[in-house]
Amino acid sequence: MRTLAEWLELQEAVHAKSIDLDLARVGAVADRLALRPVPYRVITVGGTNGKGSTVAHLTALLAALGVRTGAFTSPHLLRYNERIRVDGEEAGDAELIAAFERIEAARDATTLTFFEYNTLAALLIFAARAVEAAVLEVGLGGRLDATNLIDADVAVLASVGMDHRDFLGDDLQSIGREKAGIFRAGRPAVLGSAQMPGSVFAAIAATGARALIAGRDFTWRIDDGLWSYRGVRQQFAQLPPSALAGGVQYQNAATAIAALEALALPRALDRALISRALTHVQLAGRFQILPGPVEWILDVAHNEPAARVLASHLAERACAGRTFAVAGILRDKDVAGIGRALRRQIDCWVVCTLPGPRGSQAAELADRLGPISPASLLQADSVADGCALARAQAQPGDRVVVFGSFLVVGSALQSLGLY
Repeated sequence: MRTLAEWLELQEAVHAKSIDLDLARVGAVADRLALRPVPYRVITVGGTNGKGSTVAHLTALLAALGVRTGAFTSPHLLRYNERIRVDGEEAGDAELIAAFERIEAARDATTLTFFEYNTLAALLIFAARAVEAAVLEVGLGGRLDATNLIDADVAVLASVGMDHRDFLGDDLQSIGREKAGIFRAGRPAVLGSAQMPGSVFAAIAATGARALIAGRDFTWRIDDGLWSYRGVRQQFAQLPPSALAGGVQYQNAATAIAALEALALPRALDRALISRALTHVQLAGRFQILPGPVEWILDVAHNEPAARVLASHLAERACAGRTFAVAGILRDKDVAGIGRALRRQIDCWVVCTLPGPRGSQAAELADRLGPISPASLLQADSVADGCALARAQAQPGDRVVVFGSFLVVGSALQSLGLY
């Protein structure tokens, strides 16, 4: 019998491409496994940024409602098991292996990508655990993403920005069109922002989905740290802020509440339930703050739109001393755009070499970041070395911001002894 590590190694090699956006292959295997239609309610969450935080709020709200909930997210920080959770509990090695064995038996000669194996395993585990609702986070795009095998009862599009151009297109209209592929006729399509490309609204019209748009159909207002929500059917006042840091979390929390309103579960939301969910929501690596004489902030921001959000969060949070950045960015990302977005907030950069075919050398990253004074730029052979450099340089009152990818934040959590 293969171990989990051996299964994951096998899955990396089965298909010729690591990313192959095509529902035909994975759909055929899903049908052999009798995975469609699913016997539970589904919320699918897509978007360039904000997906993970919206999923975290949704799962916290569903937990407060007492709904047995499966959550499928990607990528993981350190353990593959993080990707599939039921009621907040990670899938165990044994049930993952059992799911992979069933998939392997069903696929025959059909090849699957790593992510497609992952999606099918999540659906098998959710069925075995008899979940009442599942929250599926789109991996890449939407229309041809493996999560789109399942017709969402509610589809959420958190944001649309420039990323993954090799797969989704070179402009916002093309990217928006691909991400809007998760919408379904007659079912709610919740937009976490009204600032979407026209292709998203055109897709809503073409599919006959029922739009619920931030700022029009649901709104939120912040007042002295507390906030209020007004939706189509319900409104709630005097809500506590989300346990996730950063002003954007009001928007993500409101979007999650709007999605649950649209799902129309038998038990309705109320202020006490929402308040409990907001104070208990957890998500590692999204402006995660580690207090101390030197404050550490971990964020998976890996594209220019996310870097702008990170910059705004840093500007909102006072710092008495200097801000160090420990950054590792994959080669196919807009490194110059990320650098422009964060340059005013960073006093000293520690750029790190990342391994793998998409990784980049520290010297290459330093060149691509743009004009930074050599005196404010250090290079490290790994994220662990970068964290050690920043720790040696920082003084009480300073802060260290670690960002650039899930790989970077995961490595930092390990080097800081938090995983």
